[in-house]
Amino acid sequence: MNTKTDNTIIWTKTPVILAAAFFATFLWGSAFPSIKVGYSLMNIASGDSASQMLFAGIRFFFAGIMVLLFGSFRQRSPLLIKPASIKYVIILMMTQTVGQYFFFYIGLAHASGVASSIIEASATFLTLLAAAFIFRFEKLTLTKVLGCVLGFAGVIIVQIPGQNTGTLSLTGEGFILISTLMASAAANFIKIFSKGENAVALSGWQFTGGGLIMAIFGFLAGGHLELTTPLAVLLLFYMAFISAAAYTLWGLLLSHNDVSRIAVFGFINPLVGVLLSAVLLHEQNEAFSIYGILALIFVCIGIITVFRKQKS
Repeated sequence: MNTKTDNTIIWTKTPVILAAAFFATFLWGSAFPSIKVGYSLMNIASGDSASQMLFAGIRFFFAGIMVLLFGSFRQRSPLLIKPASIKYVIILMMTQTVGQYFFFYIGLAHASGVASSIIEASATFLTLLAAAFIFRFEKLTLTKVLGCVLGFAGVIIVQIPGQNTGTLSLTGEGFILISTLMASAAANFIKIFSKGENAVALSGWQFTGGGLIMAIFGFLAGGHLELTTPLAVLLLFYMAFISAAAYTLWGLLLSHNDVSRIAVFGFINPLVGVLLSAVLLHEQNEAFSIYGILALIFVCIGIITVFRKQKS
């Protein structure tokens, strides 16, 4: 029996794709309100960037350990990388973990969970544009351009002055947008680097190294976490599990299926982020306002338009 072939068949089955993709995007969507809840449980003020970095660093360090343990168990040997690939890990550390989440954690402390969820959805379109114009992986078509326009229209709508999100802030919505730029660059780097290296290994080592860098920086800058309640500790490990599980599942799906077939499920991410922000952060007025609903509709239609299956 060919184990590799059997494994490939399992990950291409529609029920498996639906379950794994929904679970991964649900986890990612739950990160927005979870981080803000964590700030409250650990008494991290919106202006306490050092503690925010410490929080993020510990989260991603443990996420990396989880990924490496899972990968080692899956291949029944330590999940190592080739010495020549260390430079790839460093590049991913500085974009996907340190760069992206430095701006994301600070931005989320100054922006609502609803607005952040929808702005983060723009990473889908930024990744596509970078792949077309910078990395030359994709060719832009009229359909893809239309999808990008619709998606960015949703990002703009959620920031229309006069609604409950308040005014635009560089350290709030601005930093969230910068974090999506870093994420888009990292996504394209992963596409390049994974051709000669195990994608799960790259993810695990860059999470571990990047998390350690952020944790040390946050600690030396005077950051502190008040992990005085079991709920705070549980939340921290749940945040680590989000990154470890979601990135691993997404990587497995992409390795066995067409990118367009999997990427379309990204529309679930902003939906989950908005709905959970409404429930956990009491942002119902913003989530279910005409602006919030329209923004979600535009973002979701945009993603589906970009990645819908083209007829031969």
